[in-house]
Amino acid sequence: MKANKILFITQEIVPFTESSAMADNCRALLQATQERGHEIRTFMPKWGSINERRNQLHEVIRLTGMNIIVDDTDHPLIIKVASIQALRTQVFFILNEDYFRNHLNTRDENGVEYPDNDERAIFFARSVLETVKKQSWYPEVIHCHGWIGALVGLYIKTLYKDEPAFRNTKFVYSLYDDAFSATFPENFLNKILVKNMEEVDFSEFAIPINYQELSKMAIRWADGVIENCENADPALVEYARSLGKPVLEYKTGVEYADACSNFYNQVCEQE
Repeated sequence: MKANKILFITQEIVPFTESSAMADNCRALLQATQERGHEIRTFMPKWGSINERRNQLHEVIRLTGMNIIVDDTDHPLIIKVASIQALRTQVFFILNEDYFRNHLNTRDENGVEYPDNDERAIFFARSVLETVKKQSWYPEVIHCHGWIGALVGLYIKTLYKDEPAFRNTKFVYSLYDDAFSATFPENFLNKILVKNMEEVDFSEFAIPINYQELSKMAIRWADGVIENCENADPALVEYARSLGKPVLEYKTGVEYADACSNFYNQVCEQE
């Protein structure tokens, strides 16, 4: 099976966020993937730093109105959309007043990491999947950039495994140098679990969950891993190899775009 539909999930992308290794890479990869004949869609958080007026974001009424339960509390989900004109493609934004409206990426203006980053990751991952399901758009590959989407692979392999939208979907996780220093609350794993997920085995992960353990969770439920920076954590790369996951080593430019396109097809051919 070839990968025709690619869903990109990213923390950062130009022009909506400032230039960075991840933001620039995602922007270039979207264009290259589209030029190679793949159908693409993109999701990211609507960070507080994103100017809605300047970037012409508008609410998608037909997708807005769902509630996502995190730690037994309902959190309303708002979906906004904007276009990257040069690509003639849209980017969908996940918005919630508590988690994203007045928040930056991982840290606030003073460099302090947000204490609810754990719940933001849960909310974001489930919000993306619920929205894609509602769109009736079935991606062959979900390619995630950044820790905020690290739980997507776990959810499509457990909670959403019988959903037609994700029954055959493969999950690819990119490793960047985007580590955070704080640990998640000790009840983080309990917050992840919802109906039909009671049998998920988290015993191999060290508690409390930190950046490395969260990355290992993403890798554990991934179908392929990509080194998206020269200094990706070698321990995480070795962990991926120890699990027999295909690993695409760091590449740049046209070579990277071609390699990703081939890699998508490779993971789709796996049983």
